[in-house]
Amino acid sequence: MLSEMLHRTNLVAMVGGGTMPKFAENTVLIWDDSRKSFVLELTFSSQVVAAKMKRNRIIVVLVDKIYVYNFPNNPKNLCNITTRKNLRGLCDISSAIGIDVLVCPGMQCGTLQIMDLITESASSTRSIINAHKGELACIAINNEGTLVATASEKGTLIRIFDIQRGGSKALLELRRGADPANIYCINFSPDSHFMCVSSDKGTVHIFAVKESKLNKRSKFQKMGFLGQVGQYVESQWGLTNFTVPAECACICAFGPCNSGGKSAQEWGRSVYAVCVDGTFHKYIFNPDGNCNREAFDVFLDIGNDIDF
Repeated sequence: MLSEMLHRTNLVAMVGGGTMPKFAENTVLIWDDSRKSFVLELTFSSQVVAAKMKRNRIIVVLVDKIYVYNFPNNPKNLCNITTRKNLRGLCDISSAIGIDVLVCPGMQCGTLQIMDLITESASSTRSIINAHKGELACIAINNEGTLVATASEKGTLIRIFDIQRGGSKALLELRRGADPANIYCINFSPDSHFMCVSSDKGTVHIFAVKESKLNKRSKFQKMGFLGQVGQYVESQWGLTNFTVPAECACICAFGPCNSGGKSAQEWGRSVYAVCVDGTFHKYIFNPDGNCNREAFDVFLDIGNDIDF
């Protein structure tokens, strides 16, 4: 089953799935938790693989097409976007109010298409970024819709592109590691100063974006005679990283340093990791690269569908 919550509101998008689905896999249902009932149903001709929501848009992702609707009053189909085969349901939209920049896979392998839903019509030309040689595995856009991060199925590099400059060349190329990994999650901090990346290795990597000089670099990066190895050591490595104790796959996101923190500079210094085993982790890091776990909890016990 797929689910997507609208920020911290009472609205949740649900799509049926699993071994014993209660709802159809080609239908998106919007649950209003304050009313304790479904308030909207959108049905499609094929399986829904992802759904995204913001306060004025709902995005429904099928295997090779994306549908964009206005939301929440009297939803109307605004435009449709054709993509290459997208079983991962890759799609993201900027969260800032008044900025509706959508990113999704293009028609060619490793390409990304970008669309401004406010200024462009369904027939408008969309920007195309050649992000990777291989298939895309994960994409993320920052709040303001100015930066987009991508990872391929190889999972060793994360590239950041400047959308406002057309994305013809990567703004930053960041190295997660040397061995291939399945990238599960990429997230920018609210102020876009940092970025976190999680994979099936159970490791969360934290990179500096605005002040990339904070990222670690190889001592051999100036050795130009190394050929392909030289390209490897020239990559920027993470500011810091941490491994969840169980070393299981997880998703990650940034939060404030404390519950009362309101300063923008306090955001992006704490990272939350939620793992497939139901555990929750909170880590605090600083620009020096020190990173320590501050909180841990277990939210659920894993069971079979029949137990629910």
